[in-house]
Amino acid sequence: MPHLYIAKEKFGPFSGTAWTMYINWSGLTQLSEVVSLDGMLGPVALGEVKDSYWPHIVNEDYMLDFFVDLDFLLSELADPGDLNVLNVIRRPSVDVRSLDWNGFTFLGYDLLDQDVSISALTNCGGFPDVFANTELSDVGLIPDFDRAVEIRDHLR
Repeated sequence: MPHLYIAKEKFGPFSGTAWTMYINWSGLTQLSEVVSLDGMLGPVALGEVKDSYWPHIVNEDYMLDFFVDLDFLLSELADPGDLNVLNVIRRPSVDVRSLDWNGFTFLGYDLLDQDVSISALTNCGGFPDVFANTELSDVGLIPDFDRAVEIRDHLR
């Protein structure tokens, strides 16, 4: 399972009114920040794909913002400290919590639409018949692999 990397703008209480409106809408009062691949809740830090990116990105539909080379991605960022640089494993078939995350901290599992742009966990208004908002961690992720798979299967 290859590791992929992406840099996202942060979204949390420091986002001001947008955060307050989001918490009021979502009801996810336990969140301290949203750490997600969701493009509406945290836009990709790098803009359009430059020619120099092609050898370093995933060349598939909806995946052009994902890098296979962390060092290259970091070299393109003005200040990575202001961003969420994420280490991602796409569609894991087993629990990946105990893998070597190369200095990253495992935070949990997200469930995204086929375009890898909207999180079913944090940006769809909830699915109370499938999971409770309280099952999400303080960053909006499901911490348990088996539960993430169960939720995914119910949402299909």
